[in-house]
Amino acid sequence: MTDTGRPEINMTCAEFQERLPELFETQKDLSAEEHLKTCENCAALVRDLEYIAQQAKLLLPIHDPSPTVWDNIRTAIRSEPGKESPGRSSAPSAGR
Repeated sequence: MTDTGRPEINMTCAEFQERLPELFETQKDLSAEEHLKTCENCAALVRDLEYIAQQAKLLLPIHDPSPTVWDNIRTAIRSEPGKESPGRSSAPSAGR
């Protein structure tokens, strides 16, 4: 039953969609919701929202390594014997 005392199976789309934020917040398994078993429109909406939520997680900022990491990389490259400085190449140019 819903907060209004009505059984979920008779819930309107508007009533179900009003509950969606709460359902997503609780991370409840929505496949158990009776309304979704009988309403393809709301089931499709939930699938779309779940997909968007999954994709949004991929947009979280990627943190760059600290300056210390870059300094260690620079030091390691410079200390390797036989390595040339950045920007110089011993490969022949395409015009020769």
